Amino acid sequence: MTTSEYQVTGMTCGHCETSIREEIGQIAGIQSIDVSAKTGRLVVTSQAELDDAAVLAAVSEAGYGAVRVP
Repeated sequence: MTTSEYQVTGMTCGHCETSIREEIGQIAGIQSIDVSAKTGRLVVTSQAELDDAAVLAAVSEAGYGAVRVP
């Protein structure tokens, strides 16, 4: 399993969190998604190596910005 953390900008509420969960959930192999509008933190766990570009594109599709936290 692989876990990756991202800092998301533009989230302000639970609806924002839901939008991001729905987009990230479409990526194959995702095990869990932990997203918080309060902290701006997104943690994604997947079965195999996670494609950062796919996660960032999904966040963008939801209407937000994100960067990978090293």
